[in-house]
Amino acid sequence: MFISLRCRWLLLAALAFAWPAAAGTQLDGPEEIVELLSPHLPAGEAGRGRLRELLGEILATEGWFSPAFAFRRDGETLHLTIDPGPRTRIAAVDIAVDGPLDDKTRAELVAGWTLPVGRPFRQADWNDAKQALLLRLLAGEHADARLDDSLADIDAEAARASLRLRYATGPRYRFGELRVEGLQRHPPELVERYNRVVRPGRPYSEAALADLQRALQATPYFASVETELDRAAASTDADGTARAPVIVRVRERPAHRVAFGAGVSSNTGARVEARYHTPDLFGRDWSFDGGLRYEQKRQTLYADVFLPPDGRDRRHSVGAVLEASDIQGLRTERRAFGARTVQQRGRVEQRLSLHWEVEDRTPDGGATVTSRALVPNAMWTWRQLDSVLNPRSGTVLQGQVGGGSRAVLSDQDFVRLHARIQHYLPLGRRDTLALRGEFGATLADSRDHIPQDYLFRTGGAGSVRGYGYQSLGVHEAGATLGGRYLAVLSAEATHWLDEAWGIAAFVDAGNAYDAPAQARLALGYGLGARWQSPAGPLGVDLAYGQRTGEIQLHFSLAIPF
Repeated sequence: MFISLRCRWLLLAALAFAWPAAAGTQLDGPEEIVELLSPHLPAGEAGRGRLRELLGEILATEGWFSPAFAFRRDGETLHLTIDPGPRTRIAAVDIAVDGPLDDKTRAELVAGWTLPVGRPFRQADWNDAKQALLLRLLAGEHADARLDDSLADIDAEAARASLRLRYATGPRYRFGELRVEGLQRHPPELVERYNRVVRPGRPYSEAALADLQRALQATPYFASVETELDRAAASTDADGTARAPVIVRVRERPAHRVAFGAGVSSNTGARVEARYHTPDLFGRDWSFDGGLRYEQKRQTLYADVFLPPDGRDRRHSVGAVLEASDIQGLRTERRAFGARTVQQRGRVEQRLSLHWEVEDRTPDGGATVTSRALVPNAMWTWRQLDSVLNPRSGTVLQGQVGGGSRAVLSDQDFVRLHARIQHYLPLGRRDTLALRGEFGATLADSRDHIPQDYLFRTGGAGSVRGYGYQSLGVHEAGATLGGRYLAVLSAEATHWLDEAWGIAAFVDAGNAYDAPAQARLALGYGLGARWQSPAGPLGVDLAYGQRTGEIQLHFSLAIPF
């Protein structure tokens, strides 16, 4: 007997109801079959013919097309014994893709078919496989691709399924001109400065449109962005290729925004903040951010101006900051001004900067020391992660080098080197191991008259848990100062209980010191909770510092740098 299933669900409306199992009906058969059918038994006793029909339809969706049913009544209980028979498996797959598609691409599409010969036939898998191949066509140059015909021929007696599909690609598409809708204050040229992928004449792809949308959405100028290939306005080239304009619909952010916030950090204590932002400073599409942040241990007044990217995709910015802090017995006041340029080169982000800084530091019981430095600095960050916000596998590497010279507005000659690595390893389906290392060295005759920003302290959330924020360093006059060397190592295992919540166990070791011979790492370890928030995993940790014998509470946003 042959049964043909043509592009339709076998699961009838009765399957939409998850009926509780009837107390008077007992299913007997293979465990897999009983588990599959039990949730779908009618609440009351149904006729035997109705049960055969209903359960047979469910079994057919999973590939059992010739089940046998045997009924036996024992008092008030109806025993139904089910022999599902042989499970139907895929015996042949015939896929045809009609249209202007090269042989290699056609072969790759067929090779990527997700329901191959030998697999059990399931209706859900059949539907998913058809849709997956169509989506692959649509994601490439063929925006009009469609599934013209599909057929699953089922030989129930032989338990064989033969699959036949016919797709039509439609014409190849190329990007046409960019049309921007919704602009009021900003010119269309601003959108073009962020557009690196959607160029007239380039092959169409969904990924390119998504990249443009993400790039624009990440700017300070637009509250929402939509991109669409306008196929209705497409024209046809001489070679049959369709060329369609791209519509970019934007909604601009307000010209002025003032925000107020409050929070708390295990490192710097409670805080309040007032912020002002405009994306159109002086009417030049310059983005301005300025504000005042008042924390228990640190107070900051800052202002930054960000320019749109230039023709080489470099993003320039300038900024100034006034900051006062009182951390681990060290009071500092600093004034800084700087300029920076950021450029993405493949997987590597490059940051080049020049900062001028003046710092007054006063340790408890000590005299005030003023330090000045003009520091050029270069930093490179390489990322290869499965997810930027919630990584389970991959690596982030970061290295930077900078320095100052007495010959150019600095009080001390020094070269600062700093490197960080974070590596994620998936352990099974729910567990993740995160390994972290951080190393630094400031090469100088001494640390005198070098601002603390260019020395090293550690301890607290994000570094060595179990110790106070920046409590590990060089101890002098009742305060903890920055040392010339840094070493931090960390290992953390996280078990996710579900999609949102996890528990972690960790071991951290690290210290900042003034000479390699003083490298004695402080050990901290403990347990924590994790929550997958929209901004990334939030962590709350309870850690024991072996050196101090104290327990510290830490909380942080646990995302890679």
